[in-house]
Formats: sequence, structure tokens, C-alpha cells
Amino acid sequence: MTTTAVQPTRAQNRGGLRGRLRANKSAHGNKPGHKHSSKDARAAIWFLAPAVLGFLIFYFVPIVRGIQMSFTDWNLLEDAHWIGFDNYTRLLSDATFLNAVKVTVIYVVVNITTQTILGLLIAVLMQRVSQSTWVRSTLLLPWLVPNVTIAAITLFILDPTVGLLNHVIGFLDIGPISFYGNPDIAIYTVALVNSWRNMGYTGLLLFAGMQTIPKMIYESADTEGASTWQSFRFITVPLLRPILVMVIVVSMIGSFQIFDTVSVATKGGPGNATRVIYLYIYEKAFEQFDMGYASAMAVVLMAALVILTLFQLRLARSNESDMD
Repeated sequence: MTTTAVQPTRAQNRGGLRGRLRANKSAHGNKPGHKHSSKDARAAIWFLAPAVLGFLIFYFVPIVRGIQMSFTDWNLLEDAHWIGFDNYTRLLSDATFLNAVKVTVIYVVVNITTQTILGLLIAVLMQRVSQSTWVRSTLLLPWLVPNVTIAAITLFILDPTVGLLNHVIGFLDIGPISFYGNPDIAIYTVALVNSWRNMGYTGLLLFAGMQTIPKMIYESADTEGASTWQSFRFITVPLLRPILVMVIVVSMIGSFQIFDTVSVATKGGPGNATRVIYLYIYEKAFEQFDMGYASAMAVVLMAALVILTLFQLRLARSNESDMD
């Protein structure tokens, strides 16, 4: 007597598969880990809620309100009048605004370039010479001092009559130089002063990024006979790219918002040599009470920063590293 094996039909296979899937789904749903993940999600929401609420109240709502005001003529004393795009068309013929944009761009380029180069140099020196906590704390000291205080101190240091720097360069038969009073160099002076203040902090950020680079890569490069410059150029800089881009983007946004150093040291002078866009916005809003026009300038500045940041992140691929 012979027996034949009964092959399961496709319908039976599908039915059995559905049953197994339901069983697995039920089993996974009843696992303790699923409950824990739900609790973690609820805890994350509670922790994020204050930050989200703060963003909505102190950033999102003022941004929306500022965009709305940019389409009005409002002097803070009377009711606002809707004027459409008149404030934006007015910007194109405002020579002071165009000059403020030019001065701000000069400041940003000088500040970002010098601050990044000096910060990178400090990071390399810290990695190769000294990694002590005392050195790191010393580098942070200028960054901990407010910009207003830095501006007041440098007013005395750079003074053409009693300034320490002019006394020093006097021994070289140079000067005296009016660093803040000369319209040709005033904005460069402001940029370099702020570079000196921030280069230690920038260096520490880059130094922290260097610690994530595996040491075996440098050891392999040394074995192959690579010089210090070659290791820096072909290993450190490419692998440091995500941190470097982040530092440049954050520094760029902060540089476009320069206000306090200029307000204390030069008040926008001499002439309009240091009248940056933030200072001009402040003058229009709170000295001339032209809030609608000031809001239009602020919206243009915000849009420019968003575009520059997105372009820079896309160009540099900040989320990618050569270690990936």
C-alpha cells in the first residue's frame, strides 16, 4: 500500500502565514519593551514641551508678527496702516541700508575667516602641545566676557593718544593710529576684536571634533611617512568637516547679528563706516520710530540668513564625513 504526501494549497499557506503574523504582532505588542518605549515617548514629549512652548512664544510668534508689521506704516504711537510692499521697495533706494549691507558683509567675511583660521590653529596646537584643563579654561576667558565690556576695554587699548597698542607700535616709528576713528579700517578693527574674543571658543569646538578622529589613522599616516602638514590637510580637515561647517554656520549667523560692539565703540561711525544692518534696524525702530520699515529690514536679513545657511549646509554636506 502506498501513501501520497498531501501538499498544502496556496490558500492554506496564506492562512497559516496570516496566523503566524497575527501571533507575532500580538506577542510583540505584549512585550515589556513595547510598554517601555511608550513611556519613553511620553517622557520625551514632557521634556520637549517647555522648549517647544518657548520657541513658539519667543520666536515663532514674534517672527509672524514682524512679517505682518513689515507690510505696515507704524510709528508706535498711532495705529498701523497697511501699505503692502512699499517698505520693501523703499529698501532698494535707501543708500544707508545698502551701505549697511556692504559694511555687514565686510565684517562677516573678515570675522569668519580670521576666527576660523585662528580657532583651527589653536585646536591643532592644543592637540599636539597641551590638552590641560587650565589651558582650555584660559582660552575661554575672552569668550566669557560680554561684548560690551570687550568694546569698552579695547576703546582704551586702541586709543590713539593713551592706548597701549599705540605706545607699543610707537617704538617702531609707526602711528599713532586711530583704529576706531579711521573710516578705512574701523570695520576691520571691530571684526578683528570680535575674532580675538571668539577664537578660543571656536578652537575648543574644533578641538573637541578632533578627539573623535581615530588615532590609528594618524598612526598609519606616520607609518607611511606622511608629514605633519599632510596629516592635517588629508586627514584632519576632511574628517573634521561636519564640526567645521557647524562652527562656520553658527559663527556666520552670529556675525550678521553684530550690534553691541559697534554700538559701544563707534556708534556706527565715523560716518557710516561701521553702521551695520542690526544697528540701522535699531535706529529706525527705536530712535526714529519707523517700526514697519525696520521690520522689513529684519525680514530681509532673516531670509538672507536662512538662504545662506541652507546653501552652505548643502554645499559642504555637513551631515557627512569622510569616515562614513
